[in-house]
Amino acid sequence: MVAMTVVAGIFAGGCGGDPTSPPEGEAWAVSGAVKSQRCPPAPPAPSLAVPSGNRLAFTLDAEGVQIYQCLASGAGLAWTFQAPEATLLNPGGQTAGHHFAGPTWQTNDGSSVVGARVAGATVDPSAIPWLLLSAVSHDGSGRMAKVSFIQRFDTVGGLAPTTGCDAAGTVARIDYRATYLFYEPEHGAPQGPPCP
Repeated sequence: MVAMTVVAGIFAGGCGGDPTSPPEGEAWAVSGAVKSQRCPPAPPAPSLAVPSGNRLAFTLDAEGVQIYQCLASGAGLAWTFQAPEATLLNPGGQTAGHHFAGPTWQTNDGSSVVGARVAGATVDPSAIPWLLLSAVSHDGSGRMAKVSFIQRFDTVGGLAPTTGCDAAGTVARIDYRATYLFYEPEHGAPQGPPCP
């Protein structure tokens, strides 16, 4: 859990506000408090930056697998990404939802968001890329209903196997961890001090 601890440290400093309290008039719709900070960490590549006009709403850690299937390709058999399958965790380590094919993120209140990849960057060659995704559809009226962008940061593991694709249809489930940052449109002037 080293990578996720690093992100927690980044979020804890440099901004005002209570990281475990929802915005005024709004209640968390997931199991326990979801980390919410106004100032996100700086992305490692400009292509991963969320467009202006959006604010960081909350973050969730993910623990699960990246699923690959051995399929025929032009060059023979190759591992092909199929879907993620992960549990979403709040800062207290409690289950807050699930992440699955789509890619889809669904919280315990039943609301969900489906994202589409905008950009990616390999930060650690031993792990899947960090990503910026835009929301393309929503379901439900809960916490995910307003999500506009998602960042996948601090990835650990999850890369496709380099061996073992000897029979079509073989499935590999590769452990991974990541932190997902969820953004919402910013209405009006931002509250609190400016982000550094």
